[in-house]
Amino acid sequence: MIDLPRSTFYYRANTKTAKLSDMELGTIIEEIQDELPCYGYRRVTHELRRRGHLVNHKRVARVMRAAGLGIKPRRRYVRTTDSSHDSPIYPNLYRNVIPDRPNTVWVADFTYIRITTSFCYLAVILDACSRKVVGYALSRRLDTPLALAALRSALTSRRPPPGCIHHTDRGCQYASETYRRALETAGLRGSMSAVGNPYHNAQAESFMKTLKVEDVYVAGYDSFADVAERLPRFIEEVYNSKRLHSALGYRTPEEFETQLAQKAA
Repeated sequence: MIDLPRSTFYYRANTKTAKLSDMELGTIIEEIQDELPCYGYRRVTHELRRRGHLVNHKRVARVMRAAGLGIKPRRRYVRTTDSSHDSPIYPNLYRNVIPDRPNTVWVADFTYIRITTSFCYLAVILDACSRKVVGYALSRRLDTPLALAALRSALTSRRPPPGCIHHTDRGCQYASETYRRALETAGLRGSMSAVGNPYHNAQAESFMKTLKVEDVYVAGYDSFADVAERLPRFIEEVYNSKRLHSALGYRTPEEFETQLAQKAA
């Protein structure tokens, strides 16, 4: 047997990519950033490779820098958690140990979205294994019914097995008796972070920052109706289906779950 690297047998030179000028490459990068405006050079490089362009990340970084295609500065993140209540709390059952299969741990959180005259609020639930948004809801009020609407959305889309951990911060909405009963009815195990420690719910916090930077700040929503019409497209068509996640090996949440299912089969 010839002692050659395995990659030798599979590599084929991509003459189309080799002939790309910096201007042509910059045009393709602009097209990617039109759809995914906050991709840095690493994600852009992976997206280029997915499209058949085998380009070195150093060249991508140089072209982006020369064309002014860097990531926009992030705005300050504002919390929406009110943990000053007397309701019972759950112990932390999660502790950010990433599960190896979906529907083992869900993480949930709220955020606000500024519109022209006021604010509206988003509640989301993500699968901790794949980072996929499995349930969400919008409202003009930050309250328990909003949290319950997101929970119902997640239960409808996923139907998790009994014992799935449902992890949140210590917000009063999640600690309410109504929400606790909903978790028990669904067979979910409640779990909560320590007070004032966002790292105990890092995946939910990370999603909210991504949402703000890559959609909310870019879109500049004017009204609640505007948010209700357009925000779901980002969650379902971009974040879940197209956005590459470095923590998932530069795959989308849906691709990651599909591959896990194929391995399990």
